[in-house]
Amino acid sequence: QVQLVESGGGLVQTGGSLRLSCSASGRIFSVILSMGWFRQAPGKDREFVASITWNGADAYYGDPVKGRFTISRDEGKNTVYLQMNSLKPEDSANYYCAAPAPTEPALTANNAGSLNLYDYWGLGTQVTVSS
Repeated sequence: QVQLVESGGGLVQTGGSLRLSCSASGRIFSVILSMGWFRQAPGKDREFVASITWNGADAYYGDPVKGRFTISRDEGKNTVYLQMNSLKPEDSANYYCAAPAPTEPALTANNAGSLNLYDYWGLGTQVTVSS
C-alpha cells in the first residue's frame, strides 16, 4: 500500500496565497513517483490542477490555474508542493494529492489530466477562499 498525506489547506481571502504539501509513504521502496493535484468542489467533478514528473523536469497545469499555481517537488523524494497565488473564490475545493503506480505509462502532457492514470490518492485538504 502507498499512502499520500496532504497538508496546508485552510481559509484565505481572495487574492491571498496558500501552499499545499503532499508526502507519499508505504510500499514505494526506492521508486520516485510522478505526482499531482486534483480538486473537487461540492456537486462538481474532480478537476485536474497540476502534476509533475518523477524527476521534476516537466510540470503540467489545468487551464483554470495556469499562471497562478506552481507545482514543485523535493529532489529525489516523494514530496510535492502546490503554491497557490492570487486565489479566487472559485478555487475553493477539497484538494487531493495523487500519484500513478510505477507500472503506469510515463506522465506526459497528453495524460496528466486523466483521472485513470492515478492509482494512489490522499484523503484531501480543504481550501476555502472567501470573497
